[in-house]
Amino acid sequence: MGAGDSKLSFKKGVFRLAEEHNIPPHDPYWLSFWELPESAEDVFTLFAAADIRRTRDHHLENLETLILVVTSRLFTLKNHPSFPDPELAPEKHALNCIRILTRILPFLYEKDGLEDWGEKFFWGTRRKRSRKASLSRAQVIFDEAHPDEETQPPTAVEDIELAPPLMEELIDTLIDLLFYSGFTLMENPSSKGKVTYAIWQSGVGCNTPVGTTKELESNKIETLRLLLAITSKAMFIPANILPVRGTRALTYIATSADKKVVLLTLCSLLNTTLKYNPASWRVPYDHVVFSDPRQVLVTYCLQLLLVLLLYPVPEGRPDEPPLKNNYRHYLGRLHRTQDFQFLVDGMTRVLNQPIQATTSYLPGSQKTIQWAPEMLMLFWESLQCNKRFRRFIVETDRVHDFVILIIYYALEHRLDPSKSGVVRMCVFVLQTLSTEPKFGMSLNKHFEGQNTLPSSVRIPSFSGTYADYLIISIYSLITGSKGRLGAVYPALLAIIANVAPHIKPLSAAASTKLVQLFASMSAPAFLLANETNHALLHSLLESMNSIIEHNYSENTNFVYAILRAHKRFEALRNFTLESGQEEIDRQKRQKKDRGESQDSSAKNSMSQDDLASPVEERKPIAGSESPAPPSQFEIGDEEDSDEEGKSKSQPPASSVGTPTSARSPTLPSRTPSMSSSAEDAVPIQLRAMSEKARGKLPEGAFQRQASTTSLASHVSAPATVTSLNGFTPSPTWIESWLPHLPLHTILVLIQQLQPQLREVLARNHGEPNATSALECIRTTEVHGIEPSLVKTHMFEWSPLALGWYESLLWGFVFVAERHVSKGTVGVWNGTAVKLFRVQETAPEGPSLLAPRGGVDAIGSNLIERLGGASLGRGQRQRNSSDSVASGNRERHAVV
Repeated sequence: MGAGDSKLSFKKGVFRLAEEHNIPPHDPYWLSFWELPESAEDVFTLFAAADIRRTRDHHLENLETLILVVTSRLFTLKNHPSFPDPELAPEKHALNCIRILTRILPFLYEKDGLEDWGEKFFWGTRRKRSRKASLSRAQVIFDEAHPDEETQPPTAVEDIELAPPLMEELIDTLIDLLFYSGFTLMENPSSKGKVTYAIWQSGVGCNTPVGTTKELESNKIETLRLLLAITSKAMFIPANILPVRGTRALTYIATSADKKVVLLTLCSLLNTTLKYNPASWRVPYDHVVFSDPRQVLVTYCLQLLLVLLLYPVPEGRPDEPPLKNNYRHYLGRLHRTQDFQFLVDGMTRVLNQPIQATTSYLPGSQKTIQWAPEMLMLFWESLQCNKRFRRFIVETDRVHDFVILIIYYALEHRLDPSKSGVVRMCVFVLQTLSTEPKFGMSLNKHFEGQNTLPSSVRIPSFSGTYADYLIISIYSLITGSKGRLGAVYPALLAIIANVAPHIKPLSAAASTKLVQLFASMSAPAFLLANETNHALLHSLLESMNSIIEHNYSENTNFVYAILRAHKRFEALRNFTLESGQEEIDRQKRQKKDRGESQDSSAKNSMSQDDLASPVEERKPIAGSESPAPPSQFEIGDEEDSDEEGKSKSQPPASSVGTPTSARSPTLPSRTPSMSSSAEDAVPIQLRAMSEKARGKLPEGAFQRQASTTSLASHVSAPATVTSLNGFTPSPTWIESWLPHLPLHTILVLIQQLQPQLREVLARNHGEPNATSALECIRTTEVHGIEPSLVKTHMFEWSPLALGWYESLLWGFVFVAERHVSKGTVGVWNGTAVKLFRVQETAPEGPSLLAPRGGVDAIGSNLIERLGGASLGRGQRQRNSSDSVASGNRERHAVV
């Protein structure tokens, strides 16, 4: 039978599946599902989404039988002593069984009404006959499909025994197939059995190179894809429910008690991911002509690894022993320096590749890998669950490389709505690093090689330390993101607060940025826009105090910047509701006089939609080490200009912590939140903790568990002074927080140093002299300022935070499948996911690498023609759109 005839026969079989009732399990018809398809593309194209849905909705019994016969065939093949043998136990049959299951499962998961059915069918107890004589395999399948029906007694003696749930046996079979000699691993004559548990690649836990072939790697890809499809039940659960409910499949895999299987699977996935070198020697533009199947394998390995590592095992009943994620547990047990070096080298190699691809001398000559965000997620997981790895990173200069890479991805994607989750994750990774005191100390190292950075993260004329670079970059994220990052402002300020006690010396440029940030956050339009915005100002003031109290003499540039803007701090001390509203009205009048529209004025009244740098910024050259000329901010009788302190756009009106539904100070029960928006599920909880108390934290302090304390859990919608969210400021409300702002240190500093600087100015006959001013600050002893207790703002997890995190990961998996499959396979294309929102955008126009024209029109083939056979016109159109897997539009997962 030719290839065209086999495709036609398979398509006719698919139609029969949706048209007939109760096709008998012993019917030879079922053989076509593992005998006829020649590739995964055949299965995914000929077995269209519309066909699966019609069968599911009208003939579910046929899908049950199909699943039973293909799983039974797969189990039989795996246990066959000759597998994979072309005659006795063909490899093709096993692959087609895997492909059929991969195709069907997502469409069963998407339908709400099948929850109970799926629980009973996949996870219910089964009866299995063990025979002493050979019986028909079809009879066994029939008994499993219809356990309640009376059947003719077999001619041989039989025993009935309980069998594990179908899904458990399927998962165990697939994991065995990942280590099966001749199927996914090279033949090992010395092996006692076919299942040879051996690590795939050298690296962690293995120093011996392991051979492989393209065929073996292709079989790994098919098996890993089905495991991802099985665990993708998470895609069809809302983000607020997922961390609490979990999924049965992931719980079963992650809590496996077989230490050997867990360790070998963990090391195999980890080593395969990190051993890949995307920067190896290649012919320029080779990706235009050839595809790299190795990238597909690495993508699936990294995705499954993250799915297992990130999974928070739901809490069981009180009378049950607690379960733990053994993959996270054993990753946290790594301790060898060479293993940490392997992890770091592999992560930086992948994270650097997109930068190298964009800065190549031949534009487009290198294909940018798509899994850099997932690698960043793996780095964050390693930091959280392995304190030895965290210490290794912080105590070596490699931490500086990661800081630059994280800032690159944050700044590169800060304006892309589809990448907002990546930017938030970058901020949280920096916050996790910043909790280590040695991290803050390491930032005092001089930053060299800044000119070699990509333009998006390069600061012109920069000369300073890594601390200067970090603070200026944070300022750029806040003021250059157009309000898109308002949810992570508390985390950004927490980073500054964590490193502030250790910074010395802060450059003039970074000092100016901090003072400008204070100017924006102390503006009346910002403070009166929302009932919680003052918490951001409080956090920033604490950071500024910490710099002064712990390293006053080494941070003269910062003290000088404060003194030049002394009127802002003094005005904040005397702030009232009336003066604030008058200031806002004055700004509106000025904008109106300049011809700006009312819409523009409203937009600039501290909404979260726009937060640009203040227009009054009288700043030195960005990154310059030399201080700004004193004439720009003269000490003494400076008159407030109309522009000074009145930025055209301010910080967002929302000071966001944990989502509103997660404000409870205790979250031990992991009860699901009623919020269903992953956009609102932003995990920001800041806890102030002394160094002494922090040192007593247990090993699992960085584990993702529900927080029991939270200080800064602020959530609100954007608002302006006109109370768009129903909030109306009052004098009583202002009195509730204004006296508690930590202004004492700065006001004492201004009170004692301002007269000294006036004398310096007088000695220079009114001519400003920065050198003399800085020397005066350095040598003047300030009284009345005592170092405060060093506080560490920890990153903490809540159920909503975990929902956001898992939605981010599964969004990566969903989008990556399109790039991996080239739009042909697409496991989840066309499915109704609930964990995140799928947004389709118009494709890019034609280019030299992707021409459009007559050649494209010739691509109609037999599969597409068969796709609409024997269907009505409307059904043919639907099948056609499914078969091309939304190839005409780009898809993004919005988290």
